[in-house]
Amino acid sequence: MNTKFFSAKNVAILGILIALVIVLQLFASAIPMFGITLNFSLIPIAIAGIMLGCIGGAIVGFACGLVVFIVMAVLGGEVFTATLFQAHPIILTLICIGKTTVAGLVSGLIFKVISKKNTFSAVCVSAVILPIVNTGIYLLGIVLMKDTTATFLGMAESSAGVVFTTVFAIIWLNFVLEMVVNLIFIPMIHRVIKAVKI
Repeated sequence: MNTKFFSAKNVAILGILIALVIVLQLFASAIPMFGITLNFSLIPIAIAGIMLGCIGGAIVGFACGLVVFIVMAVLGGEVFTATLFQAHPIILTLICIGKTTVAGLVSGLIFKVISKKNTFSAVCVSAVILPIVNTGIYLLGIVLMKDTTATFLGMAESSAGVVFTTVFAIIWLNFVLEMVVNLIFIPMIHRVIKAVKI
């Protein structure tokens, strides 16, 4: 266990970002726009990856995934996710919790590598890579659960490619908006953090 990482300052930052991700996931992820809901909960994950590295990004990502899993799958907050959970509990659990955990880890790693050359570019790439990894793992999970997904969508038995394409056609606008929201807010928040020297 890296005791240097779990300093009082880092633990306080982690606590604030985890609380923020929980609040955003529970309350600010239900903002309707163009027939979909905006998701602001990826922002604290990216900030954790930028401030605390890949471990911080993974920890806050795990917290976000756990909240999504409990609310959407276990408590039935979203019919589609609850249906997938009933049919494929292990895969759905791994996808729900794993997608944001891995996305936070990758985002922090990308920031660390690119920031050696240019900090602003690192922040922007980190902000973009987060929804790409998050959505990519989600789509991989959908392909692994293609039979249940196809039945839920009212499709006849379909190949993994058809299910993947159909689901991406449904969620592409959400994916694009997540990237835009991240690109707008994360660089601004990073500048504020640097200005106040947190």
